[in-house]
Amino acid sequence: MHQITLELPEETALALKLTPEKLGEEMRLAAAVKLYELRKLSSGAAATLAGIPKVVFLSKLAEYGVNTFDLTEAELMEDLELA
Repeated sequence: MHQITLELPEETALALKLTPEKLGEEMRLAAAVKLYELRKLSSGAAATLAGIPKVVFLSKLAEYGVNTFDLTEAELMEDLELA
């Protein structure tokens, strides 16, 4: 597994009212959602990046304003094969 270190201003955690651990989880989820939205990752791969089950990831998409089922037929087939 790769590890990436990201330095963030303390004000970011304070503004979001998150502990450093929760901020890390939120950053992983936000990155996973964006990469899914850009169609760089499948929903399964994005869920793995976020560290949550695929069903939970799909339910979180609405919180970010990302359409859950805006997939092409090929993407749907790929997701079904990986499920």
